Amino acid sequence: MIGRLRGLVAEVGEEDALIDVGGVGYVVRCGSKTLGRLPAPGDEALLHVETQWSEQIGMRLYGFLTREERQAFVLLQDIQGVGPKAALGVLDVLAPGDLAAAVARGDKEAVARANGVGPKLALRIVTELKDKPIAGATVAAFHANIHTPHAPPSPTGEAVAALMSLGIAEPAARRAAEQAVLRLGDGAAEPALIKAALQELGR
Repeated sequence: MIGRLRGLVAEVGEEDALIDVGGVGYVVRCGSKTLGRLPAPGDEALLHVETQWSEQIGMRLYGFLTREERQAFVLLQDIQGVGPKAALGVLDVLAPGDLAAAVARGDKEAVARANGVGPKLALRIVTELKDKPIAGATVAAFHANIHTPHAPPSPTGEAVAALMSLGIAEPAARRAAEQAVLRLGDGAAEPALIKAALQELGR
């Protein structure tokens, strides 16, 4: 498995870069932000690489300028419905630290700005990344900087509101949230309720 490449930038395309390492050219897929920050052709670049393999396309390399970007890319793909293209799209609009802050705020609109990420997938991303380490810290660490002047609404009410923001009618959203509470119990947290409610709606 290739984890890092240091070599000369030979070419930069729309979706990938060719990195010359000792005379061997490696095609590395990158997000548009990474491609735009690469050195000019002929200059040296260091890329942190995630190697993936599939029977359909064989080996493919994905490159990032920082270790945190690579780790966030891997975390994003652990979420159902998030492939490499969508994960790169998220990192094009949100650096790892910004992604962690958006997840802490529950800011699905920020995530939905990424190419290939619709409202439902954005909600799933902010829900499932709540307790995951992004940018070297768990998202919970970012909550200390978020001011909440009023007492927060109940997790069930928040789950219903989140589902309604996706265009789901209130009766259906409430039924799904109530089914999620029955499955998980009254003490279930909002992210778990939203995830379970989405599963109920998908049945």
